[in-house]
Amino acid sequence: MEKYVLDANLFFNMEAGLDLGEKTEEVVKMLTEMGKKIKEQKKAEFFMPPRVVDEFLSFFENKGQPFLKDFLSVVTVKSPDVGKINLPGQVFYELVADIRQRSYRGLNIGEEEIEKAGKTMVNKNNLSTKEFQIQIGSVVKKFRERYRQATRFGFLDSVADLDLIVLTKEIDGSLVSSDEGVIRWGRIFGIKETPVSVWKKKLSDLLSEK
Repeated sequence: MEKYVLDANLFFNMEAGLDLGEKTEEVVKMLTEMGKKIKEQKKAEFFMPPRVVDEFLSFFENKGQPFLKDFLSVVTVKSPDVGKINLPGQVFYELVADIRQRSYRGLNIGEEEIEKAGKTMVNKNNLSTKEFQIQIGSVVKKFRERYRQATRFGFLDSVADLDLIVLTKEIDGSLVSSDEGVIRWGRIFGIKETPVSVWKKKLSDLLSEK
């Protein structure tokens, strides 16, 4: 039986190529329909860690909608058993090295944007609070964008991301995600993955098997 660990972004990133609908609700309903048939035939099982389920539900104002309950009835919600999983030392060396590099890049970006802010405010001592906020606002926005890109893009930026990888390794499943950071670090951890763009075909092939 195939085991798939699902990331929440599957249902919101319509550019990933999943091709199960144009809107999140359509994707959830279609996957629920396929998931029920696949589970009945005992050909595959879907898993999500509790933190990822919470992340998924946080996008919906009404979390009690029937289509959400139907979807969760198809998914096995499971926390990774972090006490039993063994990870190679190389993973931690790469993790520490990556964190160090990102911190350094973030520091450089901070210095550059502070310098820009200083130049922007030269000879503007008499600005009102509102005028000051308008002047400095664009610099702050740019700093946030650059800092986020340098420190979070392509990285594990939440415990939920790590849950996905550890759970996939624990159950010897296949990770399905469009998050570049989760995918990159999943490869470092040595787990299996299923590209989002081909997952629909894999599920369809399972359903067509006799």
